[in-house]
Amino acid sequence: MSRMTRWGRALDPENVLPEYPRPQFVRDNFQILNGTWDFAITDGEPPTTFSTIVVPFSPEAPLSGVNATLEPHQTAWYRRTVTLDYDVAQLVDAGRSIVVNFGAVDQIAHVAINGAERAHHVGGYLPFSVQVHADDLREGAAGREFDIEVRVRDYTDTSHHSRGKQKSKRGGIWYTPQSGIWQTVWLEALPAAHVSSVEYACDVDAGTLTVTPHVADAGTDSAADGALVSVRVSLGGALVADGTVPAGKPLTLTIPDPQLWSPESPTLYDVELELPGADTIGSYTALRSFGMAPDARGVPRLLLNGKPYFHMGVLDQGYWPDGLYTAPSDEAFVWDLEQMKAAGFNMVRKHIKVEPMRFYHHCDRLGLIVWQDMINGGGDSYRFDVITLPVFARYSRRDDTERAYRAFAREDAEGRAQFERELIEMISHLKQVPSIGVWVPFNEGWGQFDSVRITELVRKLDPTRLIDHASGWHDQQVSDMRSLHIYFKAFRMPRNDGTGRALVVSEYGGYLYEVPGTRPEEKKFGYRTLKSAEALLADFTSLHRDQMVPAVSKGLSALVYSQVSDVEGELNGLVSYDRDHVKMPAESVAVVLREVLDEFTKSTRSARGD
Repeated sequence: MSRMTRWGRALDPENVLPEYPRPQFVRDNFQILNGTWDFAITDGEPPTTFSTIVVPFSPEAPLSGVNATLEPHQTAWYRRTVTLDYDVAQLVDAGRSIVVNFGAVDQIAHVAINGAERAHHVGGYLPFSVQVHADDLREGAAGREFDIEVRVRDYTDTSHHSRGKQKSKRGGIWYTPQSGIWQTVWLEALPAAHVSSVEYACDVDAGTLTVTPHVADAGTDSAADGALVSVRVSLGGALVADGTVPAGKPLTLTIPDPQLWSPESPTLYDVELELPGADTIGSYTALRSFGMAPDARGVPRLLLNGKPYFHMGVLDQGYWPDGLYTAPSDEAFVWDLEQMKAAGFNMVRKHIKVEPMRFYHHCDRLGLIVWQDMINGGGDSYRFDVITLPVFARYSRRDDTERAYRAFAREDAEGRAQFERELIEMISHLKQVPSIGVWVPFNEGWGQFDSVRITELVRKLDPTRLIDHASGWHDQQVSDMRSLHIYFKAFRMPRNDGTGRALVVSEYGGYLYEVPGTRPEEKKFGYRTLKSAEALLADFTSLHRDQMVPAVSKGLSALVYSQVSDVEGELNGLVSYDRDHVKMPAESVAVVLREVLDEFTKSTRSARGD
């Protein structure tokens, strides 16, 4: 199998992922720090010599130029001298300070500026920032400069830390581990007082948008709410609403003729936030609502903008043969998502991974609802009654006792506390993404614990979205969905459990077809093996016509097909791992999925008496 995608083959190592990495919150002065850094791996001691790495690709990824695995006992070292671009240097001379932003570093990072440690961050999937003070800057041959060093440890699956689908010994549904910097690094020049974040809330029935801006002090990074912030909302370049509000306070604006967001019409409103004379932010949001309620026949259904809406989704692992966790270009993200839209999907389940913010931006603008998984951690819970038995029988066990902690490999109290901290941080980080409609705290029992309490926590943090608390199995009968994974057997509607939740099949399919010439380096894995593209399409068609379409009128409310692309030895993607082959024509897949959606429309319309 090719280790390179077409985007990887075209990569310029000195112009890697140059786009502004946070489209939801744009500041017009920035400097991308991706590209060539000094790099070394040691057994813990500081290196005496360095090679190089292409950031933000992990050392395990071919595009990094390193092709080495960071072992649990080892330390990775990054260093670089940063010379400020002219425009940024001018802002610093005018009194602004510098902040260096890291999209994600896996797993534990220490960051030093000019040899002095400034940050210690635990968790491989979430962003953090480092302040650079004025007296850190010196005059270099090419301008104002400073030194930055990043020291990384990654325990992969030998500790309780979040790790997703990474495994030291890959195979089947477990993939190559990756480590270190894997999302964009960039810097910005911040004024003393600056807009630090913004919260959005909307009422689609009232046609209102509530905007709450926050202001912080660059020197202390502490809240400085109270300063007046101007808010301007526009659509297609035309101003539709504006106002001024003290930072930290909500401003509710009436939106004339509100245009609601949906996959069929992904309307986004531009928002400009200005702290007069100091800072201006470009942002955007959408007017939409997610919910769950019984239809006219009393069948629980998922809702979009107050109306029954079938989530026709696909599982998205977010792995690339050349970049592993890191897409080789922004265009690669777009290609994947456009393929799914063309095939008739209106939703992606982002599986056990938090992507860069540009991924969510493309879902926002293209019109794809996102089910966002939390990242699993804990010990090795791969025991028969936790992982294997529920595949073949509807079996669930409690997850909130000391005995359960042992079964789910969650005995470590600090590991449970870390999961909870990162869950809170993830929701805070992604809460303003319009396309996210569902939070998924746990998957198939991997590191599951206290899911009733965790569901209550997620509900408190974000009451505006739906929750699938235990995707697949070990259902504790809470949240909005009764969530099933169906592999190896035919799907039959289960008996009503009386909980009033919507029934969803949050994973199914996984049909394996190996495109000729794309043989993987490891043992092949899938849930059903087909010998030709024609056989794959035939079985895909019968799966939906014979099993899924009849279930819709009985209450089936969402589907998540496995999966977007092949990943290493797991050859059940709709496209090959290198993205060079689409296994079934998009128009053929769309015809099949349209039958599911049409049945849903027919069922809910007849329930309303239309």
